[in-house]
This record gives sequence, C-alpha cells and structure tokens, in this order.
Amino acid sequence: MPKVIFIQPTQYQTGGKGLCKQKKIHLPGLVFPLLAAMTPDNWDIKVIIEVVDEIDFDEPCDIVAIGTMGHAIFRGLEIAHEFQKRGRLVVMGGYMSSMVPQMLLERKIDSVVIGDAEISWPQLIKDYTLTGKIKPIYDIPVSTLDNLPLPRYELLTEKPIGNMLPVQAGRGCPHLCSFCSIACIYKGRYITRPVDDVMRDIHRVKELGFKRFYLIDDNIVGNPSYLEELASRIKPLGMKWSSQCSLNLARNDKLLKTVADSGCEILSFGLESITQEGLDKLNKKWVKVNEHEELLRKITEAGIMPSTEMMIGTDSDTVESIIETFRFVEKAKIPIPRFYILTPMPGSELFEEFKRNGRLLHEDFKMYDGTTCVHKPEKIAPEKLTEMYWWLNSRVFSISSIMKRTVLNRAALKNPGSHLFALAVNLHYRHYIRRHITPNIF
Repeated sequence: MPKVIFIQPTQYQTGGKGLCKQKKIHLPGLVFPLLAAMTPDNWDIKVIIEVVDEIDFDEPCDIVAIGTMGHAIFRGLEIAHEFQKRGRLVVMGGYMSSMVPQMLLERKIDSVVIGDAEISWPQLIKDYTLTGKIKPIYDIPVSTLDNLPLPRYELLTEKPIGNMLPVQAGRGCPHLCSFCSIACIYKGRYITRPVDDVMRDIHRVKELGFKRFYLIDDNIVGNPSYLEELASRIKPLGMKWSSQCSLNLARNDKLLKTVADSGCEILSFGLESITQEGLDKLNKKWVKVNEHEELLRKITEAGIMPSTEMMIGTDSDTVESIIETFRFVEKAKIPIPRFYILTPMPGSELFEEFKRNGRLLHEDFKMYDGTTCVHKPEKIAPEKLTEMYWWLNSRVFSISSIMKRTVLNRAALKNPGSHLFALAVNLHYRHYIRRHITPNIF
C-alpha cells in the first residue's frame, strides 16, 4: 500500500533557539483532512503537525507533502531535505510555497503545488501511480469550490486539539492590498462554496461532539449576501463560531445582527494601522483609520468579540505613532490584538515595489519573519522600528494591559466565556513575547 505523510512544520524561536512546541493545537488547519479525502482509498495516510508531533525521518513512505505558512517554510525545507536524503519524494505547497516556487526548486525540492490543490493534488497522485514520478510544478487554478469531499476530521481529532474544528465557506478576498499574500494568490477573487456543502461540514463537526467551529475564510464578508444566507442557516444549530473578515461588516447593521444572532462569538479584523497615509500607500484606502474605534464598538455591542491584526513600519509610522498605537489598543480595549512589522514578502506586489526602489535592506528571507525590519521606512530608522516593535508588544502584553482588555473589560459582562478565552490567548502570547517570538495560535 502506498503511503503519504502530510507535515505542517512548526517555526523556530527567534534566533534559532529551538523549535516552537505546544501541548495542544488550538486552531488546526483544514488542508490535510481535505487532501486526505481526495486521496485514493488504497493510500495509507499520516498527518504530522510538528508543533505537537515528533517527526520520524526514517518512517517508510512514498511521498512527503509539506504545507508552508510564512516563516515556517524554512523549517519545511529542512524537513524536506532530511526525507530526500532517505530517498523520499517531497512536494511542498501552501501560500508561502506558492509565492516563491522557484526558490524551492533551486533548493532541489522535487515538486511544488502552487495555489489551490483540488485539481493539482489528484493529478500528482495519478502521475506517481502511473509513472512513479511527479512533475516539478503543479499549477492548476480552480474556478469553483463545488462538490468538495467531506474532510477527514478524524485525522485531527486523534491529536490533542482545542474545542473547535475548521470549516471553510470561501477563499480569497475582493481587495488587493499590496502587502497581502492572499491578494498575490487570488488576485481580488473571493470564491464561495455552496451553502449546502458548508452546512454538511458543520453538521459533521457537531456530530463529532464539537459545539464550536471556525470558518477559516480570508474575508468571510467578501460576499455579504452569501454570509447572510450562511449565518441564517447556522443559527438553528445553536453552535458558536469564529472567523476573520474586514470591518465592513460593522457598516451593515442588518448583516451584523444576523451574524451575531447566528452564534458568532469572535471575529478577527485586519486594522493594519492607525495612520491613514501608510495604509493608502499599501492599496488599502478603503480602510478608514478614523472609523476604527466606532466600528469596533459596534462589533462589540453586537455581542461579538473583536480580535485584531496590526502592523508597524508603514511610511507614515514614527516612534510617536507606535506609542499612539498602544494607547489606541488600550482605549479600544481590544481583547486579542496581534502585531507584525510590515514585511515585503517575496512574491508580493510590495516586495517588487521596494526592490525596484532600492528599499530592501537585504534578501535574506530567513529574516523576513515579521519581527525584524527588512526595509527602509520613510520616517523611522529600521533598527529603531524593530526596537519599537518589541516595546509595543511588551506593553500590550503586560499583565495590567491584558487584564484591562479581557476580564476587566466591561464587554466581558455580556460575553464572559469569550473574554476568559481572550485572557488565555493573551497569556499564551505573553509567553512567546517574553522570549522574543512573534506570538501565533497553532
């Protein structure tokens, strides 16, 4: 029986001081259960999520399939080469591999799957079955997400996981922000699955005993009418769910209420910055920083807890604006904030722009981890920006700030369970920040 091992690499701690490991997977991914369901029944399948699992490089298999997200691509390359030393075929995929396929081929990776894998993966398996070989590149875009199989969730439930399983309704985003990997891959498209198919997956999650799920969409409000129908169908199940989307949701009062009433408890929003000039230069003019506080208030009052992502290092950032970012987070009482240094990821429009204009400090991509400035900002020195990044994190994830934004937040009276969860997440982030590691939820 042929065998494939799917591997999601963890990442290194800052400075290469060992691998990041956890006791539990809080937000497991969907790609491996989905690709497993698309693999012929005669194949043996194993899933390794390195943040909780150990890798046996001597384990017999035919193909090793490595998914890559962000900076973990470099750990993925190490894993790939260890298996290749033992004569295994290695394919790498995921958004990071899709952005730098040539770099992977130059490093002797056997094959790279670019973009969505719903057509590419079955073709790769067919090629191997017929010839014992696979092609260097599989780049077969999908135009529809209809008729996807039910993911093999048991590959996740056999591992130590949190209280949610992943479900996907759509992919992509209608916006074209220059720094965004999703914009690179989907180029302004937002593709949705049939609502009946999504509900089938949600029902399966419920059958498995889970009361919560998270929609792993890139921007769930990318199609408002679709979201309204989906939320209306979710409501009778009495389940809780989370996702990520833009603050445009708060501009649609009816849709916001429908989403809240359906059981949505946490939404992640890309605020990016509190300075408009910087966002405008990143092709994100549709976000208005003077509306941040009001729109977040509407989200909170609807009963949904906001989580946010912000970056520093835009062309309008200064030491003062970064200090003001901390004040904004405190004033808005954002329960779960996350921060990154603006990083021109290889393959993005921003990378090409900065390279063309001589604004890259170097092209050592191992340093492109969101914790170190790798470009020349207009109004702050690169080394000062890196210093202020850690200053911001240390202030936001101090015990006093964490308590104010979570359990002592007035919104916790309306949504105590979510704010206790936020407290746990903040303490988890603090654990990483104190070791100078960008915090992530795996």
